[in-house]
Amino acid sequence: MSAEHAEQQQTRSEVLAKGALAVGSIYGATMVGPYVRRALAASGGGDVGILNFALTLEYLEAKFYAEAKSRAKATGELKKLVDLLAEDEQQHVDALTATIKQLGGKPVMEPKFKFDYSGTAGFLKLAQTFEDTGVSAYNGAGPMIKSKDVLAAAGGIVQVEARHAAAIRLQNKEEPAPAAFDSPLKEKQVLKAVEPFIV
Repeated sequence: MSAEHAEQQQTRSEVLAKGALAVGSIYGATMVGPYVRRALAASGGGDVGILNFALTLEYLEAKFYAEAKSRAKATGELKKLVDLLAEDEQQHVDALTATIKQLGGKPVMEPKFKFDYSGTAGFLKLAQTFEDTGVSAYNGAGPMIKSKDVLAAAGGIVQVEARHAAAIRLQNKEEPAPAAFDSPLKEKQVLKAVEPFIV
């Protein structure tokens, strides 16, 4: 095994670990294994596997905001934001699904979700966790993407996800960009605030 190949393997392991952290933070630690295996098995890994990983997270966000339109009791500026986020996340789902198919892969099936929160404050707390986790997941996977076109597409999505995260943070009266650099969320920090949301 060459040094370059060993470095690629290590980087891939790091990316999968970061992705597992992101999935674990959203679905609960016990749900990580099946979703990692399902996303990667759909393509044998590589760019399609990474995109399927991203698609799973986008399914969650799209469903979350679609439900929030009638459930979060949002009004005024927040209602407009929820509508925008729901539309953006569905476009992300559509774009990732189309890209996976263009690459000859099979998109993962959308899981069933259950979001336990109450009122606008509960919605905003959960939205911040999802958005921050989504950005960290894309940032972790980016270095492993081999296709420049796929990397450009993922870069276009993560920029929008970062704007979503900033907008939600402002709604929570928190700093929109609390640090100069993004880093993956620690598992304990996220699991403390998040319960499993998959049925």
